[in-house]
Amino acid sequence: MTRSQITADMAVDDQADPGQVRSARALVQGVRWRSGLSQGEFARAFGIPPAQLAALELGQTRPDAALTAYLRVIDHAPDMVREALERF
Repeated sequence: MTRSQITADMAVDDQADPGQVRSARALVQGVRWRSGLSQGEFARAFGIPPAQLAALELGQTRPDAALTAYLRVIDHAPDMVREALERF
């Protein structure tokens, strides 16, 4: 693994305690895995472009701060997020 690959997959929250740090890739994969949804189902349910979700899970790109926050909210309250999205 090259240094740039390691850097690209480093912690999203640089200020977190080292024991609590998660890589961007692990965050995205973990949230989707805990949802029990396929990539396509997750993308549709939460309005994330499927190609972007796939790239995030492969570690090819990192979520920005807003997407990171959105993923954390999905992880903690997926039903509330779905309910909110249905209102629009």
